[in-house]
Amino acid sequence: MSNENQAPVVWRPDTEMLENSHMGRYRRWLESSGHGLFADYHALHQWSVRELDTFWQTVWDYCGLHCETPARQVLGKRSMPGAEWFPGMRLNFAANLLRTATGEGADREAVVAHCETRPVLRRTYGELLADVGALEAFLRAKGIASGDRVAGVVTNGYEALVGMLAATSMGAVWSSASPDFGIGAILDRFSQIEPAALVLVNGYGYGGKVFDRRGDFGELIGGLKSLRCVVSIQQLPDTAPVSGKLVTAWEDALAAGAGEKPSFTPLPPEQPVYILYSSGTTGKPKCIVHGAAGLLVNHAKELMLHGDVGPGDRFLYFTTCGWMMWNWQASALLTGATLVTVDGSPGYPDLNSLWQTVADERVTHFGTSARFLAGCRKAELTPEKTFDLGSLRVLFSTGSPLLPEDYDWVYSEGAPDALLGSIAGGTDICGCFVGCTPLLPVRRGEIQCRLLGVDAVAYDEQGHPVDGGRGELVCRQPLPSMPVCFWDDPDGSRYHAAYFETYPDVWAHGDFVRFTEHGGAVIYGRSDATLNPGGVRIGTAEIYRQVETEPAVRDSLVVGRQVEGDVEVVLLVVPAQGTELGDDLVKRLKTRIREGASPRHVPRHILAVPDIPYTRSGKKVELAVARLINGAARADNRDALANPEALDAIRDRLAEEKLLPG
Repeated sequence: MSNENQAPVVWRPDTEMLENSHMGRYRRWLESSGHGLFADYHALHQWSVRELDTFWQTVWDYCGLHCETPARQVLGKRSMPGAEWFPGMRLNFAANLLRTATGEGADREAVVAHCETRPVLRRTYGELLADVGALEAFLRAKGIASGDRVAGVVTNGYEALVGMLAATSMGAVWSSASPDFGIGAILDRFSQIEPAALVLVNGYGYGGKVFDRRGDFGELIGGLKSLRCVVSIQQLPDTAPVSGKLVTAWEDALAAGAGEKPSFTPLPPEQPVYILYSSGTTGKPKCIVHGAAGLLVNHAKELMLHGDVGPGDRFLYFTTCGWMMWNWQASALLTGATLVTVDGSPGYPDLNSLWQTVADERVTHFGTSARFLAGCRKAELTPEKTFDLGSLRVLFSTGSPLLPEDYDWVYSEGAPDALLGSIAGGTDICGCFVGCTPLLPVRRGEIQCRLLGVDAVAYDEQGHPVDGGRGELVCRQPLPSMPVCFWDDPDGSRYHAAYFETYPDVWAHGDFVRFTEHGGAVIYGRSDATLNPGGVRIGTAEIYRQVETEPAVRDSLVVGRQVEGDVEVVLLVVPAQGTELGDDLVKRLKTRIREGASPRHVPRHILAVPDIPYTRSGKKVELAVARLINGAARADNRDALANPEALDAIRDRLAEEKLLPG
């Protein structure tokens, strides 16, 4: 524990970043406006949660957000759930994202879209604004109106952004999925929200291969009886668009509405703009509804203040449209930055390809997954030597805990001059609880800080704050981007059960966390995957930190097996290419875990498997494997998995070792 508390500093902000980052300027602006003097980031954070209403009003004002009618107050009702943000306000979400698209800003690059199947597409803010107006006019002509749902089965590129902005300009609700989802997984999502319009591609490219989805998507259209129109994008240029009587080609839809401007309809602050989904690996996905004002102000804080994104910056977050990071990066448009989107495999033709794009496009902010950075480390990549990364200021990482060894790699071989911004939150808030700031150093293996306005602490099982120890990540005060509701949950019971059942009136997020003495955070994994051998709670990330830095291991997954009132730790290992899980490797792994963690962490069983199951957003599926080993016949929703065959292989391996019940 003492070594963890003294995690070494691996990066420090220079004077330029301390003074001239958006966060640095915001701090000076607060001081000059009479809000007090702030010695450091921690003083600023303490003020932000103590003066919650004032803080969020200053974010709105400093970030220059626009509303048609001001709010009567920042917070009406303060209860959780049910907090009422900016009552009386009228605003439009899309208008704020496109606020720099006129005048001098019209000629600036808004979107640069890379993919495996089409040439690079470059569009200015003026062109984006015109296409949003045209698509909105087409949708209106088809009878789509405020409150309707517009669904997208789209790649991470230009058309997805146009679709979202056109929908939210008129007050419709945008909800998207990635085209690599199975039809069952897409229907599980969209059939619940009954979309009136659907924007979809005819296929996609991944890893050098082309996937024609026209037949599947024809079935999808037939399964969504609520549809009034479909817009088809020719993502595969050499393949015909999706066809059908409801279908209009993308180009024809834009031509039909050409010359029309976006309406930017003023709407209430709680007007839904997005419906996002839980992973759906253990049942039908929950439909999580996010409102306009709360999401907008929180994203402005996270991107402008914490991420230091602004006009002239170039922002690339590698994501799909089925992950909340797509919605997060889309909001960077409000800063006046250029979005550089990439669709396809991050490893095609090799792991250097994303770094090449970062260099070629002079990217200032690059976001990716912890898994990608670990893959670069294991492949012994040297982007810092191979490419000109002189423009890169911030490197974001999320999706899973980032190993200390990956901090080492970033600051030796990856991007030594960049702020490594490990961020953590979730789909539930479409944002972050903990993350980065330009005002603090980066410490090895730690997330820098609680974000401003986030009253996050660790709770023990009795609901008391834990001082320096590990506990449940909770938020004790309202956050603007908490969902306005779950879809089709009229009494709010499912929403309440998801976050407020464990600790009354306090949001329990489901992460196992420790806050350090200098204000950083270390996340040990999901609470529902936490192991409990001998009554001692262990986060799965504590074991991954030891196992996945072993060169002979390509990947791993750890679960707890219930046995006679106790828990056995079971470790599944994918050996590196050309390696077998022999006695020597098993012994080496147990020694590493015992010495690097504790004797209680040492697995009772270590088994080789061919692959580890992941969700389509790249997260290990610990809970489905835990359910399997403790009695469930199979995961409830295989369509939600990127590689369901991995779960089958694990089932067979566990059966072979007689580790399944019965």
